[in-house]
Amino acid sequence: MNSTDDGGIREKLPPATLLDTDQPRLIRAGVACMHDVDTIRAYVAYENQHQRRGWVLRLLAKRAATLREDR
Repeated sequence: MNSTDDGGIREKLPPATLLDTDQPRLIRAGVACMHDVDTIRAYVAYENQHQRRGWVLRLLAKRAATLREDR
């Protein structure tokens, strides 16, 4: 899939909105809606600049790995 397949998730649910919560279910659901690695990189960059939560970064890394495998 390419970046247009995300339906503009970065616009509809930007990193500051998705990652500014302590509710893991919401973050997991948002990450599951990511369908390209470039989008995931943007969320990783945001998380690294702000809260740096290991579980969020691992979740994003796992999603990116899954997308790479599915190519």
